[in-house]
Amino acid sequence: MPPSASALAFVESPVQLLNVLEWAYARPADPAGPDAAAPGPAVPAPLLGGIPRQGREAGAPAPPPTAADAPAAGPLRIVVLPPTDPMSRGQLRRMAALARDEGHDVRWQEARGGGLAPLKALAALVGDVRAARTVVVGDPFSRYVQLLLTLVRADRLVVVDDGTATMEFVAQTARGERLVRWHRVGAGGLPGRVRELAYAPVSATARRRFTPSGTRAVELFSSMPVTVHGSTTLRVNDFAWTRARFGPPRLTRGTDLVGTSLVETGVVDPARYLDAVRALTAEHGATRYFAHRRESPEKLRALSAATGLEIVRPDLPLELIARRGPVGHTVVSFPSTVVHTLPYALGGTGVTVAVCDVDPAWLTGSASPRARGFLAGVTESARDVRRLPAQTAGAAG
Repeated sequence: MPPSASALAFVESPVQLLNVLEWAYARPADPAGPDAAAPGPAVPAPLLGGIPRQGREAGAPAPPPTAADAPAAGPLRIVVLPPTDPMSRGQLRRMAALARDEGHDVRWQEARGGGLAPLKALAALVGDVRAARTVVVGDPFSRYVQLLLTLVRADRLVVVDDGTATMEFVAQTARGERLVRWHRVGAGGLPGRVRELAYAPVSATARRRFTPSGTRAVELFSSMPVTVHGSTTLRVNDFAWTRARFGPPRLTRGTDLVGTSLVETGVVDPARYLDAVRALTAEHGATRYFAHRRESPEKLRALSAATGLEIVRPDLPLELIARRGPVGHTVVSFPSTVVHTLPYALGGTGVTVAVCDVDPAWLTGSASPRARGFLAGVTESARDVRRLPAQTAGAAG
């Protein structure tokens, strides 16, 4: 990596890349460091042609400038480690274009797909990882990221949100537990247990990296309602970059529903989910359904046929799509990241964000034992949202 670029970020999803851009926008400058930059007025990034241009309502004042309107430090290098699914890759490419518009150095590094791709990627990144003074990661549960962390010599490690997984990450590190995703069950029989044992040293090293020491500071940059432990630093991600670059949106008279991948991860029964969406559509007059990037085409076709909803497959994270608009005057979601992020991104716009509880009866028999408590915690800790009881959705079942 160039000597003047001392900050290195690893992202594996569009939301992680968005949160890295938010961190880069909000980070304080190091006056003595090579990243330091003189403050100046922000220059709005070019609007993407794929999203409808959205002007302000007639007579609406422009938002007042704030201290955050000026970038505090220079560009960083962002390494994109893309997954294999086309929807995620498409969103990542569009987010990468936004990052380049902001002046950041973006590197697309294939690390999946079988064969020698992971090892080739590791060899290509080892120099950058060892040279970085600050390392930013978006998914502390990622085994590939954990492998990269064994090479880190940085004096500062930053974790940005990867959705609600941040809440589980904070809880597990506080208890000194190994990092396991909340919806994961079992280890895949004997072969899985063997892999776990072989990987244990890497996982243990990664956990140590996430613990502050006399030579390494650890920071969490998050929109989630978390309390950090020890000497870890917490900074709130209030989506200042998103609000400075996009919107405010035009509001429609309808209600928008936000989809979830709880069915795809084996947590919620497909038939129960369909019933819930049907009931929410009827009760709230919803007209659009913003699909999660992991939702299957078959499921979305079934939802459209049963409800008449317009299915929208966003080409950017929902926080950006909603901020640009148009967006419904009410946005309804099941327990997910957006019930914590949209109140920040849509602050002051007049949009109501509502969250519908997940009835325990909707859970599959194979769902993780932690699923019920985790989903309830996501809902109960959401701020500035309207709570909808699960039986509202279940009434149609």
